[in-house]
Amino acid sequence: MVMKPMSKFNWSDLDARLLQLLVAVVETGSITAAAQRLGVTQSAVSHQLDKLRAIVGEPLFVKSGRGIVATAHTQRLVGQARELLGGLERFAHSAEFDPARWQTTFTIAANDFQRDVLLPPLMARLHAQAPGVALRVIPSDVPTLEMLRHAHCQLAISPRPPEGGDIVQKRLFETRYRVFYDPAVRAAPQGMAAYLAARHITVVYEPRRALDLDQWLIGRSVQRRFAVMVPGFAGLPAFIHGSDLLATAPALLETTVLRGLASTEPPLPCPPLPMYMIWHARHQHDAAHRWLRGQLEAGVGDLVRAENIR
Repeated sequence: MVMKPMSKFNWSDLDARLLQLLVAVVETGSITAAAQRLGVTQSAVSHQLDKLRAIVGEPLFVKSGRGIVATAHTQRLVGQARELLGGLERFAHSAEFDPARWQTTFTIAANDFQRDVLLPPLMARLHAQAPGVALRVIPSDVPTLEMLRHAHCQLAISPRPPEGGDIVQKRLFETRYRVFYDPAVRAAPQGMAAYLAARHITVVYEPRRALDLDQWLIGRSVQRRFAVMVPGFAGLPAFIHGSDLLATAPALLETTVLRGLASTEPPLPCPPLPMYMIWHARHQHDAAHRWLRGQLEAGVGDLVRAENIR
């Protein structure tokens, strides 16, 4: 009988780097992309995958076209890897937390409004107090439970928090709506008739998800004529400048994307836009996560106070 040679590795050879590598390769679906995320060479990733395969005792990935895909067993292992990494991070931060010594990439899910308005002040605070922290921003769309449960992100910012017993949410603020226009081209609309007669621009997220405000207005039979629809708030100013278009958008955009445009109150009372930060319960008492949430709240507080002063 031919005996199968024993692996020179066993479970005690596992470490956090191997677990991080497994998660990175599964999430990116590519050795090249995983190497770029981790800041190592492709050969180093391949070598570590060989080591991990020897520990596990079976193939971790199979070829699929020009890329690779995780086996069913690896898909199960990566969930355990995320849990172990979370436990190791909590263990490392169990002592007194020092932001200045924190070295990590913190992933936040946010759409363009939250990204452009709320996260630059957070990044400025991190640069001053926790220079070892890098922010990775991914699109949130409408955040899902899986996004938070499977650690695709460590924090989400959205007006639409998902409901789940293991999901924690906290309201950051609420902002009113304003009607933005180019004062060099037109005056502010006076009354509902002028507002409805104007040409409008709005945001429609793909695939065809309208803003909550637009849906609310349609539900009250407020029919506007949309001349332009763009996939994000960053697309508004290029169309408004030099045109007679109106955009009904969150007032906080006055300080960023829509800076330089004039604005006025909508011709009818509109509900405010709430904004929440959302995270998984496993991060609730983590000192590092709690500190970063506090920095986000502080930066948002400065923005809201500035809005209320105007």
